[in-house]
Parts: sequence; C-alpha cells; structure tokens
Amino acid sequence: MSLRVYVPNDTAACSVGADAVAHAIAMHGAMHGVHVTIVRNGSRGAAWMEPLVEMHTADGRVGFANVAADDVASLFAGEGPNAQHPGYIGLVAEHAWFAHQQRLTFKRAGLIDPLSLPEYEAAGGLMGLRRALAISPEAIVAEVTTSGLRGRGGAAFPAGIKWNTVRQAVSVTKYVVCNADEGDSGTFADRLLMEADPYQLIEGMIIAGLAVGATRGLIYVRSEYPRAIRTLREAIVRAEQAGILGASVLGSAHRFDLVVRVGAGAYICGEETALLESLEGKRGMVRAKPPLPALQGLFGQPTVINNVLTLAAATDVLALGGAAYAALGLDRSKGTMPFQLAGNVARGGLVEAPFGLTLRELVFGFGGGSRSGRPLRAIQVGGPLGAYLPESQWDTPLAYESFAAIGAMLGHGGVVCFDDTVDMAAQAEFAMAFCAHESCGKCTPCRIGSTRGVEVIQRLRRREESRKQWTLLEELCETMELGSLCALGGLTPMPVRSVMTHFSADLLAPVGGNPA
Repeated sequence: MSLRVYVPNDTAACSVGADAVAHAIAMHGAMHGVHVTIVRNGSRGAAWMEPLVEMHTADGRVGFANVAADDVASLFAGEGPNAQHPGYIGLVAEHAWFAHQQRLTFKRAGLIDPLSLPEYEAAGGLMGLRRALAISPEAIVAEVTTSGLRGRGGAAFPAGIKWNTVRQAVSVTKYVVCNADEGDSGTFADRLLMEADPYQLIEGMIIAGLAVGATRGLIYVRSEYPRAIRTLREAIVRAEQAGILGASVLGSAHRFDLVVRVGAGAYICGEETALLESLEGKRGMVRAKPPLPALQGLFGQPTVINNVLTLAAATDVLALGGAAYAALGLDRSKGTMPFQLAGNVARGGLVEAPFGLTLRELVFGFGGGSRSGRPLRAIQVGGPLGAYLPESQWDTPLAYESFAAIGAMLGHGGVVCFDDTVDMAAQAEFAMAFCAHESCGKCTPCRIGSTRGVEVIQRLRRREESRKQWTLLEELCETMELGSLCALGGLTPMPVRSVMTHFSADLLAPVGGNPA
C-alpha cells in the first residue's frame, strides 16, 4: 500500500499543529507498513480548515479539515481515506468554498510543493517569463498597461505607468524592489503566496526587470515572517541553480540577481520611500516627493517598487495577455483580487475573485457570517487605515471606484469583521493610537495630530464639551488628511470619519457604553 498525503507547511497551518500532524502520519504509516509520501505543500488559504490534510486518490485529492495529531489514525480506512471521518470534505477542488472562487494569482497555492521547480513549471509556471523574453521591453510594458493591472498593495497606482516611467529613465543601474512588508491588520495574502508559490514572485520580479532594464531585485520582507523568509531564500538558491536567476535568465542575454532583505518591524516601512530608506541602512522615515522613486529610488537610481501581489499578477498578465486579464473585473478595477477574511468571521481565509463581488457576498457567501453567531455590525476593509462600513454599505461592489465613492478603500484586500458587541468609539480611538504608535515622526500633522486625536476622542467618550470636541476632531482630521507627508497620517482620518458618520452614538456615549 502506498499513499501520497499533503500537509500544509505554511505559517497558519503550522500554528495549529500541522507539523505534529505530518509527524503522526509518518509514524502511522511506518507502524502499519504503509509507504506514505508526505508533501509539505503550501496552504490553499482556507484558514478555517487548517490543518487541511489531503490524500491523493484516483478521483483526485480528498481532504480532511481541522486534523489534530491524535486524530491521524482515524483518517485511514483500509487502503485509502476514511470517508466517514467527521472532518472529511470530499474532493477538495469541488468543495464550494474553493469551487466558487476564480483564482489566478493563487491558482497553484496549496496544490504543489512550493520549492519544486518541476511542479511549478508543470502547473503553468514560467509561461509569462518565457513570453517576456521573446518580446521587447516596450511590448512587456504595453501588455501590463493593457491589462489595467494596478498596485495591489493599497495605492492602486497603474503598474504600466510606473514600469514605463522606470523603463524610460536613463541610468546604468536600475532596481526592482518588492514590498513584502505586509503590516495591515487582517492581511496575509503576501505571506501565503511567498510560502505557497515563491517562484511566482521570483518570475514576476524578473519580468519587471526585463521590462525596465533592471538587473537586480530586492525583496523586503517583514521580520515577523520567518517561514516566508526561509522559503524565499531556498527558492532563490534553486532558481539560481536552474538558470532562472543569475547571469543568463533561461539561457538568454539578460541578467537578473535577487536577494531577500529583512525589515525590523516598522509599519511605516510599508510606505515605499520609508522602505527604501530602510534598505539603504537608514532609519525608516518617509521621503518627500518629488523626486519619485521611479526616477530616484534605491540609492538614487530608477526603481520599480510593487508589492508581492502586483508582481505575482504580472506573470498572469504576460502568460494570458493583457486583454484577457483586463476582461475580468469591474470598470477600471481589472483582473482578480485576493481578499482576506479575518476578525469575527466563521470561515476566515483567502478568497480570490474578480473585482465586482459585493462585500456582503464575500463576508456571508464565503465567510459564513460571524464566528460568534451574533449579527455583524461593522466591517473594516483596507487595513487599520480603512473605513468601518455599516450594513447599509455592504452591497457595495469590491472595486476601487465603488469604494472611493463611499469614502472607503480596498487597500491590500484585508476584511475584518465585528459583531454587535463592538464599541466603535474604541475603534476610532484605536485608529488614532495606531497612527501615533507607528508614525515615523517626520511630519507634524501625523506625529502630533494622532496623539491629539486620541485625547480628543477620549474626551468625547467622557462627554466633555461634546460639540466642541466633535468640531475639533473634524478639523484635526482635515489637517492630518491634507498636511501629512504620507498615507499613514493622511488616511488615519478615514476610519475615524466613518465612525463619526455611521456610528456617532458610540462616540458620544460614556466609556464602555454601547447603545443598543
């Protein structure tokens, strides 16, 4: 008897016992004379099912959700999987949670051994790079422009415009920098991709290098992602050995070298210019713009800076063609977006779908509503700087323009849910406190404004001169929005204003008060 069993090796799965499960399966096989091949795949993104153990069968891979080490013996029945096991979910690909998604960026996540180049290529990897090598830099940029691909890190700036600016810049040295400093609360898509499909990021960075004339890339990863760092570094070594990276990319005349650099844990280093300062060995502080990093970026040279999801999506753009990619989505929000469900939600995890899905469809169709079983009251989209949305706005399509129209943003795709026990005044205060804690301190509106913001909200919650404090908070938000040097101070007013607009009763209630 021989079995092929998949046990995720990513951070989320291992945090709930996946390593112990893999060991138990190996021991069970040895004790019962069963030859078990254990593949430590990446996660499929269904955090609510982890550890999700899969077994290869003649019909496909069947899964068992939430497996514990003590539960391993009951997974087997005779020479195959035990379909009577309470965690049995049948063919994983046919499970509704996966089948109703439309995956491009994460199409291989959880399916392959993350470090196997043969498996990566067999599953469609390197198609985009091979096409990029066969066309001109101008043609690569044209495909990205046609695709409508926009920055997935939060700013949503058109990737084609950024790449073309760097391509046209005159310099002997140019860089491609990947922003993997994923610091927004409720977000984990960058980590999941780096751990589940690292070669896709590597391929995307090489494509960007070909497009703009860069021969060196750097991946800036937050220190809180040790498993992703190890995976990336090993993938880079194997890519170099296979001739994908180095002096001759896939036997071509193009060179591209890639290294991983680890951040020290500052949220502000997710801002592109602070990230560049950190890469240069300086304190992570925001630079004034202009000059733009596309013209004077890392070490003063033209630099492409995109986040993990943007660079990974570039592989699909080149493989499918810009027009095919642009056919997905809504309005000027093209392609697919990996949304991350977190907070008080029954089925947390990563859901990839074309832009246009509504927030209600995402949270209730995929997320299953609240984990507590209580009614949801607010949903924050876009990280700690995103707006808190009341139920009246949950039918808004998940698209850049649709969210901008209601004073909100998609950001990095993080979605955090709160049930009806939440104190929204505390959430408004948290937004200001977060900014005060994470500010680099370079500009006064952010450094001082956020601290004053905490104090004003606390006075509001104590009902101290409520009308005066309310007016002061409005003016403070305007000052931070218009006067801050970067998006940290400039966007902090967004969640505060959303509470003022939609949950004003909480702000005017006593501390701990939560009007019914």
